[in-house]
Amino acid sequence: MSSRRQFLKRSASAIGLGWVGLEGANEFVLGNVDRVPGTGFRGDAPASLDRFSHPATFYDANGMSVTCRLCPHECVLGNDDRGFCRARVVKDGALYTVAYGNLCALNVDPIEKKPLYHFLPESRAVSIAMGGCNLRCPNCQNWEISQARPGDVKRYEVMPDDLVRYTKERAAPSIAYTYTEPMIYHEYVRDAASQARASGIRNVLVTAGYINEKPLRELCRVIDAVTLDVKAFREEFYRRVSGATMRPVLRTLEVLREEGVWTEVSFLMVTDLSDDPAEVGRFAGWVVRELGADTPLHLLRFYPQHKLTQLPPTPIATLFEARQRAKDAGLNFVYLGNVPGDDAGRTLCPYDGTLLIERQGYHVVQNRLVDGACPTCGRKVAGVYAKREG
Repeated sequence: MSSRRQFLKRSASAIGLGWVGLEGANEFVLGNVDRVPGTGFRGDAPASLDRFSHPATFYDANGMSVTCRLCPHECVLGNDDRGFCRARVVKDGALYTVAYGNLCALNVDPIEKKPLYHFLPESRAVSIAMGGCNLRCPNCQNWEISQARPGDVKRYEVMPDDLVRYTKERAAPSIAYTYTEPMIYHEYVRDAASQARASGIRNVLVTAGYINEKPLRELCRVIDAVTLDVKAFREEFYRRVSGATMRPVLRTLEVLREEGVWTEVSFLMVTDLSDDPAEVGRFAGWVVRELGADTPLHLLRFYPQHKLTQLPPTPIATLFEARQRAKDAGLNFVYLGNVPGDDAGRTLCPYDGTLLIERQGYHVVQNRLVDGACPTCGRKVAGVYAKREG
């Protein structure tokens, strides 16, 4: 066993995968047959389906084998297999989600925490999550739940009608599907968001955007706002670091624009991996061309965690340079996150420079918008705002 561990360590180091640890080396170097993107986890389905199981959508059946069509992994699964996301299993030739109402997180957060700065500022969002994710980011801050099977993390039984009732009781104007990857519990999001919208409650996704176009467009009918976390602007990064591909994520952003869903973009600048200001500038240029100059971009400072504890936090100077590159590319709203005491959380009027919203962390110190417009020049500011009287 010790010689095998030494081999894994040497192999991971040799190909630049030292950050993944032994578990990751086993997956990348040895090709662990129990967990491979596109095939999932063999024989890992629960012995029987429970009350949190629900028929899945978006899959093709061929005898006792199914191909999941929810995300670009498109896992090919046999009976009793579990998908790469850990949230979908095959029983008797049919695909089921095992993440339907078994919440592992239920909180009420400031909407600014998502981060959403141009969507109902100062409001609160009921925030939920279930276990699982279809990416494998080594820097994930919620890895204890994102890299877990839904049935293995703390359960709050909250069905869609329960969630809507809970949100109404707290007078929250929105529900945020967040913390892990909400796309993998698509059926629950769809049903809960539909009920919420019928009750006048808005719906927010905080996602990495790794989903196929057809299920995405279905969700767009009931989703009001999205924060999409872009991992990098390099295909190689997505494949090597996140276990995914980049193009589907960019396509998700394009579809959100086409469907008219308010979208903000976050970009975690991981030290030595995705913190090149020039790359941020190139991505900002893509955002201007494809989404528009008024799309807010949140550049987030990385702190050591999960499998990247050996890396230092993102240098402050790097964040400032990246912000300037993004502005030079033409973006009107570029924010810095995880930078205490800095003024980069302020929203300024892109037309005359008037201070519109001042923030300290997730707290709004002052909001000077009047019905979504600048109080000085009177021009509307891109976003979704509750009516305010000047």
